[in-house]
Amino acid sequence: MSIHRLLARMVLAVCLALGATLANAQAQTNAPEALLKRLVEAGQAEKTDLLKALSETGDERARGWLEAVRDGKLAMIEDTGALVIVVNNRGRDWQIADALTGEDLGEMSRRDLQSLRVNNALRADIEGILSVIDLTVADPGQRLDAARNLLGEVNEALATQLQARLQVEDNGQVRDMLTNALAIYQVEQGDVEAVATLSGSLNPTVRAALNNAVNSDDPALAAAAEKALASIEQKLKLNRAAETLYFGLSLGSVLVLAAIGLAITFGVMGVINMAHGELIMLGAYTTWGMQQLFPGQPGLALILSIPAGFLVAALAGIAIERSVIQYLKGRPLETLLATFGISLILQQLVRTVISPLNRTVVTPEWMSGSIMVNEALSLTLNRLYVIGFALVVFAGLMLIMRKTRLGLEVRAVTQNRAMARSMGIKATKVDIMTFALGSGVAGLAGVALSQITNVGPNLGQNYIIDSFMVVVFGGVGNLWGTLIAGLSLGTINQLLEPWAGAVLAKIMVLVLIILFIQKRPRGLFPQKGRAAEG
Repeated sequence: MSIHRLLARMVLAVCLALGATLANAQAQTNAPEALLKRLVEAGQAEKTDLLKALSETGDERARGWLEAVRDGKLAMIEDTGALVIVVNNRGRDWQIADALTGEDLGEMSRRDLQSLRVNNALRADIEGILSVIDLTVADPGQRLDAARNLLGEVNEALATQLQARLQVEDNGQVRDMLTNALAIYQVEQGDVEAVATLSGSLNPTVRAALNNAVNSDDPALAAAAEKALASIEQKLKLNRAAETLYFGLSLGSVLVLAAIGLAITFGVMGVINMAHGELIMLGAYTTWGMQQLFPGQPGLALILSIPAGFLVAALAGIAIERSVIQYLKGRPLETLLATFGISLILQQLVRTVISPLNRTVVTPEWMSGSIMVNEALSLTLNRLYVIGFALVVFAGLMLIMRKTRLGLEVRAVTQNRAMARSMGIKATKVDIMTFALGSGVAGLAGVALSQITNVGPNLGQNYIIDSFMVVVFGGVGNLWGTLIAGLSLGTINQLLEPWAGAVLAKIMVLVLIILFIQKRPRGLFPQKGRAAEG
């Protein structure tokens, strides 16, 4: 090997080692701790650059340091050069904590501390840096929240930082939010082209910015903003329609739960049970009682309330059937009056034993909150669970009615009681089991209702009339009719309420049902069988 090549390799090795040393030194210089120390000794012109570098390190402690600098609470111990944050600066001795570890260092005389001086200009710079510091964290959700908070808050300095951030942001949602924040600022500055960026957004801040632009002195900007608002308004109408449909389905699912048990008992026994609402109330109070037995565990209490609510209401139904209804078969008017009296007794019993005041049932954490479909539409989780619960209960009842001996006997008694008896079916036993099943489902309805409204003695009264309307509209004793009628009436009621009001909407629904029954007296899905035809 020639001497020249050997020398070249030695020079290259020395250069690489020197480069690594310089890079390491630079890294140490740019470390958060080094930046903080330089910040205390730097002049006012250099501090802003150091604060920006500090925010870009990605250190989780950076926000706390910037807030401490903004509030004038970052200081250095003169004897040791250690950096501290002043926790309490009242009196001669100040309470301090280590700036790097957060460890409490006790009290120290303020004369031994060199505080970092901050003027108004630096505070404004820090506010701008804090506005975008969360855009550098690893969690996309936090970055999205930070970007959303910047809507309508962007100034000239922030606009430059956002443009730089957009070049490196890899999350689509965050990019869209940052783009909108920047576009709002540009529209405020009179940029007509930026209006197109905002035209598809449903964010309230965006709509407010476009409304301001409509009143602009620039005709082109005002026209573009007005066109964008018209497009947004069309989207808002569609989202409001979807929200109304969702609330209608949730109300309809409650009506299905409340009415489906009544449809079974009414169809099989021909009993007008005015105490059905109080069976719903008992299910709701069972949920409240379970939460008293399991304090601090609302999720477990709710799960246990499902079988407990069914059993409590079913046992109450059996007691009502054995004590009163069995003696009034074939006498619907007397049955109506008797069960109405039972409903009053049950209401007063609850008032006396528990309280006349409403009780609040705690919603479990997994049922709280909502699903954000977009910025104009959110679906509350508790109503979503109620819809799912209603469908599960309906499916369970359909399996019982179609796949079990009890279901076969119930359908036989419903279609022709006399013929069913002649075939050896014990109609009395079927009546007891049917009333227990219908009452138990009413208890399940109370469990569901406890998650969307307060529990009180009058809870059932709010749903008894609606339940009868669902049964009559869908067809007495028909489960599919009850499902379709309940969901339909709930949706129609929600569609009418916004412009007719709650009371008038119910009246209109009642009138529609009366007119419908004039044409189809047996409902949407009438019973089949000789007894039904007679």
